[in-house]
Amino acid sequence: MNNQSALTESIYYILLSLDEPLHGYGIIQNIKVLSNNRINMAAGTLYGALNTLIKKDWIELVSEDGPKGKKEYVLTRAGREVLIQEISRLKELSLNGEKFLRGDSR
Repeated sequence: MNNQSALTESIYYILLSLDEPLHGYGIIQNIKVLSNNRINMAAGTLYGALNTLIKKDWIELVSEDGPKGKKEYVLTRAGREVLIQEISRLKELSLNGEKFLRGDSR
């Protein structure tokens, strides 16, 4: 595992949403579902994040001909690796938290 910084929750959910091509509004709706309506991402926040993720080569624009001419984005191989690393990091955090709750934090 490389020294990739922890992802923000918003970036994590955006990446999780892009296993298949999806447009911005679809990403926002998927994040609501995945987070049990806890995260309501604003369009401006999403599109800023999408531009950053494209620059990092974690996602790519795959179509400007999606539903109603909307742009569609998808996870790249590099983005998938980052997501896999983050899931592993989150599992470690969760396991350590469970050990703490059991009184076995060493």
